[in-house]
Amino acid sequence: MPDYLARHGLRHANYDKRPVVSIPSAQAGDAQQGWPDVCRRLREAADARLTAGVSRVVIAVECYPGVHVSELTSAFRQHLSAATLLFSQDAFLPSENIARIIAPDLGGDDPIFGRLTRLTYDSLLDPAIQASLHARAHDASVKGLVVVLGPAACLCCDPDLIVYADLPRWEAQMRQRRHEISGLGSDDRQLKPSLAYKRAFFIDWRIADKLKRRTLPRWDFLLDTTQPGDPRLVTGSALREALHHCARRPFRVVPFFDPGPWGGQWMRQVCDLPDGPPNYAWCFDCVPEENSLLLAFGDVTIEIPALDLVYAEPVALLGKAVHGRFGAEFPIRFDFLDTMGGGHLS
Repeated sequence: MPDYLARHGLRHANYDKRPVVSIPSAQAGDAQQGWPDVCRRLREAADARLTAGVSRVVIAVECYPGVHVSELTSAFRQHLSAATLLFSQDAFLPSENIARIIAPDLGGDDPIFGRLTRLTYDSLLDPAIQASLHARAHDASVKGLVVVLGPAACLCCDPDLIVYADLPRWEAQMRQRRHEISGLGSDDRQLKPSLAYKRAFFIDWRIADKLKRRTLPRWDFLLDTTQPGDPRLVTGSALREALHHCARRPFRVVPFFDPGPWGGQWMRQVCDLPDGPPNYAWCFDCVPEENSLLLAFGDVTIEIPALDLVYAEPVALLGKAVHGRFGAEFPIRFDFLDTMGGGHLS
């Protein structure tokens, strides 16, 4: 590998790969880390309502596509004992039906071209099963804590509390490449990663983002599931205050590095990147659709999709003119492209 740094008398750049925004308004108890503390905080929130004379509290744990629902299930069974668990994925139509519904927007097996879907979760759910889940969640004979878990959980009950289990799209892509996750309403984890990404980009993420934007002002908690086995929880009010803070000051997102056909070796050295990938072609740095945002609430750092900031504070972030033209979409992307010691750009 050519040593570009030594050849040109350069040293490693002072490039922060994990920039964090510290939230000055953070209060003790805003955020928790680890399943025992996360579940304890959820139990406290539920108990506060139960002691007010309510016999049943329904929590919707709305999951972004790619969240490991199985991990959440195991944790809730262990740490939220006696809670009734219901699963929103039971309400999805059979996978072959969903495949037919989304086919026009996918446009075949071409790995690139598709159409941003106008579908919503309602297009993918069986109304009868959805109604049955709703009835079970609100059955008068069920007492205590009821948890409805999974994508579209908010549409399968009338929740007393909303927990949004989130993760950045870059982590979802890593899980696609490891064949750990499948598309909405599907159990096929062996789909070619390029086609899994295409489906998520044109279908799954678009559907989930419509519900995310609608419910974000009502989230009671955000659950950061980026690092498996290391969950972080923050109250919805503290999160919204943090996003308000970010939109009114300079900030950076967490860069995301990836190999590619033209990739070189310069970025690996300058940015002090790990060996393993044959090259680094891309650095996504300020592409909110891909990148994440780190928010420090005291000793607990929460990682969220940077797109959440676009959705929560579009006018403050983009300005009235840009928001008027593009809506809550970030219309510019900032990348590093490295061909040093690599190939030609496509």
